[in-house]
Amino acid sequence: MLPHKQIEQRLQTAVAALLPDADVSSVLARPCPNPKFGDYQTTSLMALAKPRKLNPRQLATDVLARLDVADVCEKVEIAGAGFLNFHLKPAAVTQALSSAAAGEHLFFDKTSQPRTVVVDFSSPNVAKPMHVGHIRSTILGDSLARLLRLLGHRVITDNHIGDWGTQFGMLLVGWKRDLDTAVLKADAIAELERIYKKVSAECKENPATLEAAKQELVELQAGDPENLRIWHEMIALSQVQFDAIYSRLGVKFDHTLGESFYNPGLKAIVDELVAKGIARESEGAKAIFFEDIPQLKENPALIQKSDGGFNYTTTDLATLAHRLETWQPDEVIYVTDGRQQLHFQQLFSAFRRWHPDAAMKLAHVWFGSILGEDGKPFKTRSGETVKLACLLDEAEERAFKVVKEKQLARPEEERLPEALWLGIARVVGLGAVKYADLLPNRQSDYVFSWDKMLALSGNTAPYLQYAYARIKSIFRKGGETSNIKHRTSNIELAAPEEFALARHLLNFGLVLEAVAEEYRPNFICNYLYDLAGHFTRFYENCPVLKAEPAERASRLVLCDLTARVLKQGLDALGIEVLEQM
Repeated sequence: MLPHKQIEQRLQTAVAALLPDADVSSVLARPCPNPKFGDYQTTSLMALAKPRKLNPRQLATDVLARLDVADVCEKVEIAGAGFLNFHLKPAAVTQALSSAAAGEHLFFDKTSQPRTVVVDFSSPNVAKPMHVGHIRSTILGDSLARLLRLLGHRVITDNHIGDWGTQFGMLLVGWKRDLDTAVLKADAIAELERIYKKVSAECKENPATLEAAKQELVELQAGDPENLRIWHEMIALSQVQFDAIYSRLGVKFDHTLGESFYNPGLKAIVDELVAKGIARESEGAKAIFFEDIPQLKENPALIQKSDGGFNYTTTDLATLAHRLETWQPDEVIYVTDGRQQLHFQQLFSAFRRWHPDAAMKLAHVWFGSILGEDGKPFKTRSGETVKLACLLDEAEERAFKVVKEKQLARPEEERLPEALWLGIARVVGLGAVKYADLLPNRQSDYVFSWDKMLALSGNTAPYLQYAYARIKSIFRKGGETSNIKHRTSNIELAAPEEFALARHLLNFGLVLEAVAEEYRPNFICNYLYDLAGHFTRFYENCPVLKAEPAERASRLVLCDLTARVLKQGLDALGIEVLEQM
């Protein structure tokens, strides 16, 4: 068991003996903000003392008297208003490193209480190109799914695509009247976008076109065979585009259930909500009112329009009901931009009324916008929305220039074969885009900057990928294998840089757990950046290959563990690593 887990477990036992009514699950050991005060700290005792009118320092003293961590800690100190600071024994640190090097763990444990979690993310629209606005949802959602799986949870990913609605009436008019089949074969999405834009503009000017679009939609909804055939073809052509982009990004979905999947059940849901008194008629429409929720009092949720049509809220209620019935999840996570906050507040409140006994947690993980370097929404120079495929192409092209420049700057005998450069550029370019998106606080807007994200210095994916490749080069230069399980019994930590690196490695699992709790992959980004910094200081101050045999073996273990954590952490972000760069 990792040192902080041992401390935490014994802390909880001591608190339970003193305060039998306390919820000891809130008693946690976390890294000290300042290492000079210790390795771990608990601040939990103050929260337990206050409602019981106890003196926090006295409670800390009483807990400490019952706490036996002598095998793990050199000392435990009471500080401030009632903190406990724990200083680890070097032997506890080396033991944790040894068990990690032996493959028993990588500084984190799989959960003993796996949850079923549905992650709803990406959600592009059929017949439209995926654009830069889809990248945050796709990358953030994929990262959360990867992280939760890594921790041992059962994760179900569901891509709720936009494949139903009024736009299909216009698309059907355009398909039957204006379609260029040769262009459709060459670039289906561009052709679908062209006919949609043409008919959509016409509908604003020409009532006859608008009426024709409405009629085509009515026929589609009524099950007209020809319209259904065309609609299915549009979905299939769109899925080809989606799959191509998801394949490039390394993103996979367990299910792709679009809006149309839920459409047949919407009327029954509205009828049930009205019958139960959850919804009522208003001005010919049907809505759910939230008089008891201050922030929603002025914002009823419309579930059926006055013309009889349904909307996003109706479909999303049907989606939640389907997920509850099909997968019985403990949690459903929606990853969308911040503009949808009101919608999800309404949705979650409405669903709780409809299914008051459903215990599943509902989370809206929202994010800010991507801005250009002018501080305005990120667009092309001509002012159009940036297509995602074009963005990924440009990432790889720019990365290739960087890779080529770096390779040509090396002596010829040290260069990698040219045949590898494109592959390296793909990993570096796509990794740079993903990392730049995950690094900021997700609720902040961020400025998209090619120069910053592709830099080999600073908190970037190329810097971390290079740090990993550099560690791998140490093993190649020394003729060593990085699978060094047979050397794990003799880890020696003497230099302060070795201890600093080792202690940072110990905290990897705590960071993963914090990401899972708060849905913030940027915690991993910052942890890995700090890890690379600790490694650099270690490598600069502690010779590895030129050290004496015992010291060399010990330091190679530190190198190997750092590389493993870097690789695992980047994989949780959906970012690949390279053995050579």
